[in-house]
Amino acid sequence: MQRLRLPSTIVSAAGLGLMIAVTLALAAPPAAAQTKELSTAPEFVATYNSLADAILALHTGEENMVRSILAAAYEHADDHLNRAHQAIIAKNAADAKSLVEALAVDVGQLATEGDNSVGAVRKRLILGGAHHNAAGEAQGIFEEGYVIVTKAAKAKLLESSRAIAQMSSAPKAPELNAEWRKVQAVYTELTQPAK
Repeated sequence: MQRLRLPSTIVSAAGLGLMIAVTLALAAPPAAAQTKELSTAPEFVATYNSLADAILALHTGEENMVRSILAAAYEHADDHLNRAHQAIIAKNAADAKSLVEALAVDVGQLATEGDNSVGAVRKRLILGGAHHNAAGEAQGIFEEGYVIVTKAAKAKLLESSRAIAQMSSAPKAPELNAEWRKVQAVYTELTQPAK
């Protein structure tokens, strides 16, 4: 006589079913308490609250990360601008040109919330279904996956980036300063604390 062998997946499913049944039986209120309204066990609610805290903290963490990326790009831009001014004063055309080009790149990175490597992370989050500003995207305020920079701010910053890049062949301090003031205004608006 041969023994009947069940596949391990059936045995595992049966074991899982038994564990679920035991858990539900232990979690069920006594018969006398069944006349009262059923409610979720406080331990489950506490665990779910902890999970909600963690999810919301991730949202805030992403926002803080993007703010840090923007702050670093802004600092680099400010440094490149100051060094470009020094090169212009020193009549060092080659350095002025390369510093103004670097400034244009920095402003472009402000517009796009970082460089291509940050864009790859943003794309990964989008593909995973994480949209920081889903409501803002639906309203046309944000591009897909953007956290801080609105479509309007992006357009202004990209315009300034192009204008600065065009100045690189013969940069002049007054024109650079005028365009930089536009960048500063957009950056200041984007980094205002939420109301």
